[in-house]
Amino acid sequence: MNVSNITGLFIKHPRQNTSLKAVKMNHNKVKASHTTALTILATVAALISAIFSTQLVAKEQAPGDKLAIKSQPNIVFIMSDDHAANAISSYQSRLASVFKTPNIDRLANNGVRFNGMYANNSICSPSRAAILSGQYSHANGVKTLADKFDRNKDNVAKQLQAAGYQTAVVGKWHLKTEPSGFDYYNVLPNQGHYFDPKLKEIGKTWRDGKKGGEVYPGYVTDVVTDIGLDWLSQRQQEKPFMLMLHHKAPHGLWKPAKRHENFLVDVKIPEPDSLYHRGKHGPTKAVIIDGKAGQQFGSSVSRRMEGRGLVTRMLAKDWPTGPLKLNSYDWDTVVSAAYQKYLKDYLRTVKAVDENVGRVLDYLDANDLTDNTIVIYTSDQGMMLGEHDYYDKRWIYEESIQMPFLVQYPPALADNKQYQVGGVSDELFLNIDIAPTLLDLAGINKAAAMQGSSFKAALEHPASAQGRDAIYYRYWLHMAHHTVPAHYGIRTKTHKLAFFYGLPLDANGAMPAATPPYWELYDLSSDPKEMNNLYSSAQSAAIKQQLKTQLNQIKQAIGDTDEQYPSLMAVKDLHWNK
Repeated sequence: MNVSNITGLFIKHPRQNTSLKAVKMNHNKVKASHTTALTILATVAALISAIFSTQLVAKEQAPGDKLAIKSQPNIVFIMSDDHAANAISSYQSRLASVFKTPNIDRLANNGVRFNGMYANNSICSPSRAAILSGQYSHANGVKTLADKFDRNKDNVAKQLQAAGYQTAVVGKWHLKTEPSGFDYYNVLPNQGHYFDPKLKEIGKTWRDGKKGGEVYPGYVTDVVTDIGLDWLSQRQQEKPFMLMLHHKAPHGLWKPAKRHENFLVDVKIPEPDSLYHRGKHGPTKAVIIDGKAGQQFGSSVSRRMEGRGLVTRMLAKDWPTGPLKLNSYDWDTVVSAAYQKYLKDYLRTVKAVDENVGRVLDYLDANDLTDNTIVIYTSDQGMMLGEHDYYDKRWIYEESIQMPFLVQYPPALADNKQYQVGGVSDELFLNIDIAPTLLDLAGINKAAAMQGSSFKAALEHPASAQGRDAIYYRYWLHMAHHTVPAHYGIRTKTHKLAFFYGLPLDANGAMPAATPPYWELYDLSSDPKEMNNLYSSAQSAAIKQQLKTQLNQIKQAIGDTDEQYPSLMAVKDLHWNK
């Protein structure tokens, strides 16, 4: 018997996706004529020790190389659209008393809930590009809804695919160009439809943007899940996989499944106090728009902003769930009626998402995949659900930029033997950190171009692992669609500072007219609901200077500097130190 014969018995261990070529290189051929029984036994023992070791590779790895660790876990990444953390019951918001998401909550119960995951640009296409690329908007080229994602760019799917993963994306794509890095795709054109949606499947002629697709009968959330589960059933069983299931819901305008049309019909949805009383939130009275002082931005629930106010829109006969019915024109009564209709339409679409998350989890259980599969639920950004009399997103405010992020992380995959499910992380992370984390979980080094960092440690040590000191946020699509000025800012663990510079710059689709520049500052430790803009307060001078310095440092570090825009530099010259 020689070493080659012995090693042939141990080509691959079920928990370690590694051949023994590297091991065999370290054991020279042993001549049978000089081999004693003791030498054979010692060699076998060394081989077995190497096979079962999780520390086989000590050399420097190139980005994208597989690390020699335990068997690569499967990944199911479920992402909805505009799903606020406040509309998930495990986040324990005001809505949890009347609305439950038991299946999404299963992920938190069987893993970790993140309270501090944020979008770097709270709007669909830019956030999705950031998640795939691990880069800020200015670096990945998708600043606005009008930008196309460069399919030749590196992305997390390409990295996983190169490392032996089967990859698939099903559902909302919203990046205009054909998906790349996926063995299979079947995606909605643009936003897609709630009923009988069209989808564009791999292998058929691709047409960018809204064009193309074939009709799939049914409700979109069910259809996307059906296709995803069908792909799982037909995958190559011996290879790890990443499946991205991207739901349209709960993006507006909201159309619930037929089975949910009467869900919550007799329930009074709790209303945020700031729906009626906005306090000192938002721009100061010194900001004049159309002859009115302060608070004249953003799509409202009330008729505060007529063009996009939900009251005005819902009174139309063609509103998807029927026109708003009013018994009184008293201001508060009208606002309450619009809010109740908005939240019920919205939550009814979330109900179907939660049901379908349950279908995926049940499939994994039934097919013995749960113990080796990481399941993530998130949204491309948050959503204003009446807070400050807003709906939609885009703003740097908490409800808009916070992404729900829940991870079912099986204990069998954890390196930390003390890991226990049901943990919570309050640390700060960005959507650009998701791609590096998925790669890390798969045993793959982060690609050099990715600007984010892995937070795998927060999965295994949620109470103690450190996150970012601050996050950087930038909204580019100046005044388009929902009258939100272009702005950027910083959110630390205790404060938030935002500069609304109000210029279109070179952002595709931005409105050309400038708006008056202004600042907002919130002390999140004492004012977590952002009701009191402290910027004009004399007592805020020191913290303003500290945050501005930190903001400039981050902008320099990530390469999003203002010097390339003379019009922005001119605005900063006048307003940065005010």
